[in-house]
Amino acid sequence: MKNLRKLREEQKISQKKLADNLGLAQPQIHGYETGAYEPEIAMLKEFANFFQTSIDYIVGHIDIKQRIEHTEGFALNKTEAALIEKYRKLNNNAQNGIMNMIDTLLENAK
Repeated sequence: MKNLRKLREEQKISQKKLADNLGLAQPQIHGYETGAYEPEIAMLKEFANFFQTSIDYIVGHIDIKQRIEHTEGFALNKTEAALIEKYRKLNNNAQNGIMNMIDTLLENAK
C-alpha cells in the first residue's frame, strides 16, 4: 500500500475526505497507509477506481501510475513480427511516414 498515501497527497485529499468518499472511517485509511492492515480486493478496486490507477500501482508492484487497459492479443507470423520490430526502431517522423504510406495504399486498394 506504499502508493496509497502518495496518491492521496498528490491530489491533496485528507484521510478523512478519502474515507468519506469510499464509505470508510478515517482510521481505516490510516491503517492501510501505515501497513497496520491490508484491504481486501474489493477495497483495492475502490481505491484504483477512485485514483484512476491500477491495484498493482497502489500496492507498489509497478511504477506505472496510469491505469492498465485491456488489449486484444494478436497472433503474428514472422513477417508481421519483423515489421513491427523494425517500425518500433524508427523515429516518430519515420513512423508517421509509414502510417501515411499505409493509408495511401489502403485507399488505392479500394
